Amino acid sequence: MWSFASPLVFLLLPLPLIAMRLLPGSRAVTGALKVPATIADHLPKAATDGVRVRARRALPLLLWLSLVTAIAGPQKLEAVEALPVTGRDLVLAVDLSGSMEKEDFSLDGKTVSRLQAVKTVAKDFVKRRAGDRIGLVLFAEDAYVAAPLTFDVAAVARAIDEATIGISGRSTAIAGGLGLAVKRLSKSDARSRVVVLLSDGSDTSGTVEPRDAAGLAKRLGITVHTIALGPIDLETRPKDRNAVDTATLRAVADMSGGQSFRVRDTADLEAVTAEIDRLEASGFDAPPATIRRDYWPYPATLALALSICLIVSRRAL
Repeated sequence: MWSFASPLVFLLLPLPLIAMRLLPGSRAVTGALKVPATIADHLPKAATDGVRVRARRALPLLLWLSLVTAIAGPQKLEAVEALPVTGRDLVLAVDLSGSMEKEDFSLDGKTVSRLQAVKTVAKDFVKRRAGDRIGLVLFAEDAYVAAPLTFDVAAVARAIDEATIGISGRSTAIAGGLGLAVKRLSKSDARSRVVVLLSDGSDTSGTVEPRDAAGLAKRLGITVHTIALGPIDLETRPKDRNAVDTATLRAVADMSGGQSFRVRDTADLEAVTAEIDRLEASGFDAPPATIRRDYWPYPATLALALSICLIVSRRAL
């Protein structure tokens, strides 16, 4: 549907005619001067082409009409496909302890550290979350917010890529990372609030138990999915310092109504993120949105072209 932002501007259209009538010295003066033929032969020949004369006279009128139309702001309302907005806030909490340096994962035929494998898969996971607000919490001995909740999934992916082991200590504070993620989501009014917690160890730092943080998440209506990363777990090798505490991570997920996953290699990690994608599906069929497209540059460009033609035609006289 076409419309004008300021239709009253068209009241200015008769302004040049009014000015010609009212302003002193604005009326055209016509006359003729008879000169000898010898002099007349050296004078510029007057334009005899009627079409060119009428066109030259019409240029100022067309110029004024174009300017007024541009100022009036022609616009059109158009229906476009709306961006998917899920109404979901999701915080990814990633373990950044020293054990994440351990190189026991295979990626594209090469042995890589646990952190490198997580970065690769997590970045892809985040980029597929269009329509969700995504946040990132990194934790080791301490926890900190690496990316606040945002629709800019590319920025969150960059924050994941820039994560460095040692910046917040080397021990593992699972409760601290989960607690900070829950705290961030507690202020959200999204209809769905989710934490995806990934750790490759056991809670060795902090004064709060991971189960207590999970209980708080449950009371706030926040779902926690956990990922236990690493080939060794405490249930089978309780004295191994590099073993992941699968029992605690499973309990955290169960208490909050989420699911717990076990990851032993990169293939498992990719399968888990695909499964979480299905659990927390992103996007929905939104009705088309109506946007306004401005078309004033077109009459403005025409006015500029007419101004140039008017200047050139007057210099040619």
